[in-house]
Amino acid sequence: MFGEKMASLGPARISPGWVSGLFCVLAFSAVAWYQQPQSRALAADRFDPESRPHLIRPDEPLLPILKDKRLDERKIALGRALFHDVRLSHDNTISCAFCHDLARGGVDHLPRSFGVGGEEGAINTPTVYNASLNFRQFWDGRAASLEEQVDGPLHNPVEMATSWGEILPRLRHDEKLAAQFQAIYDAAPSPDNVRDALAEFERSLVTPSRMDRWLLGENDALNSRELKGYRLFKQYGCIACHQGANVGGNMYQRFGIMKDYFENKKKTTSADMGRFNVTGREEDRHVFKVPSLRNITLTAPYFHDASAVSLHEAVSSMGYYQLGVDLPQEDVQAIVIFLYALTGDELQ
Repeated sequence: MFGEKMASLGPARISPGWVSGLFCVLAFSAVAWYQQPQSRALAADRFDPESRPHLIRPDEPLLPILKDKRLDERKIALGRALFHDVRLSHDNTISCAFCHDLARGGVDHLPRSFGVGGEEGAINTPTVYNASLNFRQFWDGRAASLEEQVDGPLHNPVEMATSWGEILPRLRHDEKLAAQFQAIYDAAPSPDNVRDALAEFERSLVTPSRMDRWLLGENDALNSRELKGYRLFKQYGCIACHQGANVGGNMYQRFGIMKDYFENKKKTTSADMGRFNVTGREEDRHVFKVPSLRNITLTAPYFHDASAVSLHEAVSSMGYYQLGVDLPQEDVQAIVIFLYALTGDELQ
């Protein structure tokens, strides 16, 4: 109903401020039951008490991130080795890094990734960077933690197509690797400690950016063009779903709030069903975990179905389907300029 009403008004009669007001009310009330936002207290708990950042800009909807001081460097090193270890796949050809290339934004830039035997996946691969800031893992949110997420690609027949029964003997027969597990966990490689090491490594993959420096009070960290894009980002209502420490990743949302994204799609797949595949509830059809926008300039193509090739196309599509407005190209450009400020200063 809201989408039809906005469409009848026409883009020329809709101001950014008006859209922001309506959309924020719509997003935070009508879909409040989807939302599980990451609070400021939760974000602060990722740091040692004495090093928690003072929130210089407490009214901003975005939160700064810093490196977690509590991570175990030995587990990180072990997890990094496992992340790049092809022995985690059935035919010893695919590692986690094969699809999550850390040198390329934590993705492979393909519409869908390829696993063992050249099998093609069903959905666009999300970045592994800042995944620890997501409230759930996978597009459909089926994993509650990084540890739980590990089993997904390992057991998926079109990804790594393996099992713990295959993996553990390989790791245990590697004397050097087995010695690392023994030193850290006082145990041989097991499903639990492999998951733990991989998750600890992934928790180290956070990427503070110039935006974080600005949020922490460094006024000249962003230039005037980036600040203009940020203002538009908030005014149009993008911030209703893309907020918090990960600029997203802390709620579920329907793809196509104001316009039906799937209405004119030539072919829909099971991946298009989103959260419905997990819950079986009709209200969860086409509902997805909102993706993070951190490092978004490095992770094309965009959306779960990789339908947006460029960032400009992605921003325009979000304006149309989520906000119900045709964004002027100069505003799209301004928002894209802002999004570059979310690119991490140091990627591994």
